[in-house]
Amino acid sequence: MQARTLITAALASCLWSASAVADAGNADYTAMSPEELANYLIFEAKGFKLDMKTQEGGTVRDRLNQDELQAACSAVGGKISDEARAKANELGRSNIEYPEGGIKLGDWEKGNELARSGYGFRVGHKTDDHSKRKPGGNCYACHQLDPDEIAYGTLGPSLKGYGKMRGTGEAMLKYTYDVIYNPHAYFPCTHMPRFGANGFLTKEQISDILAYLLDPESPVNK
Repeated sequence: MQARTLITAALASCLWSASAVADAGNADYTAMSPEELANYLIFEAKGFKLDMKTQEGGTVRDRLNQDELQAACSAVGGKISDEARAKANELGRSNIEYPEGGIKLGDWEKGNELARSGYGFRVGHKTDDHSKRKPGGNCYACHQLDPDEIAYGTLGPSLKGYGKMRGTGEAMLKYTYDVIYNPHAYFPCTHMPRFGANGFLTKEQISDILAYLLDPESPVNK
């Protein structure tokens, strides 16, 4: 699957510009598949500003190009091969970097803020300004964490009581850090973002999220 097909037609149609609507007048988009329509709206009808600068450097168009790991995980006929998973696993383990002095729990209160914040890396009419506010982890979009929080996603497993059930031993610290830094190291071709490997979160921020998950004082473990 090409990177450009990962944006659904529904999303693309929501972001149509006036010029895209005009350009689409000569196209029979009702005959297109969702992938073909998404490709057309984004790359041909000029419905997106692909030359916009992104926070990590480069442009929006650059974001649509798959890296090696994404290419390995692209499904053919809806099924990801064992070979692709093995490649993703290898790539996931190859680039994990650890903090100087080893992995330690940070500040769980800061981790709480990061887990709830979805700020960062958005571009468009109101581009996120990282000089004014740091990106968050948006963990609640996919996971349950604080048992008293009623708003959370279910794409990922519940992490309620994570540290209470698992403890804070060295092996658990490393495992949890690795999964946040690059989850493909354990779950090849997962949908979870590569927070550390892609520079979405710093090592210090990952340590704070570790504390939110593992510290006995964190509400996650109450």
